[in-house]
Amino acid sequence: METISEKEAGYRVKSYDQPVKRYCQTLDLKDNPELIAEYRKRHSEGQAWPEIIQGIREVGILEMEIYILGNRLFMIVETPLDFDWDTAMKRLATLPRQEEWEAYMSIFQQADAHASSAEKWQLMDRMFHLYE
Repeated sequence: METISEKEAGYRVKSYDQPVKRYCQTLDLKDNPELIAEYRKRHSEGQAWPEIIQGIREVGILEMEIYILGNRLFMIVETPLDFDWDTAMKRLATLPRQEEWEAYMSIFQQADAHASSAEKWQLMDRMFHLYE
């Protein structure tokens, strides 16, 4: 019997007791299979540094997901409606080990090694929405 992968079945989405908004970002990794495999490993469950996870939560982010296709990354960030992106990203950049994490991740990414997360990850424009 063939089992359906989570990718084919669809990913469950959290529900919240409050309205949320979503930010979508993209970033390219270096086109190197070994680096991509290591990047995936560093983002697998339990591998991201605890200070980084704590910092993401501390600035008010409710959920963060990263998807990959080839060397292209797509990130979805869900936040409360009163979340201010610029303020949160500035604060995130000052939190413990964040600068070190960004420098380490830059080994894998097509980005400046000294760039903050907000500088590397580019916010995307929504060009289609299936309205009710």
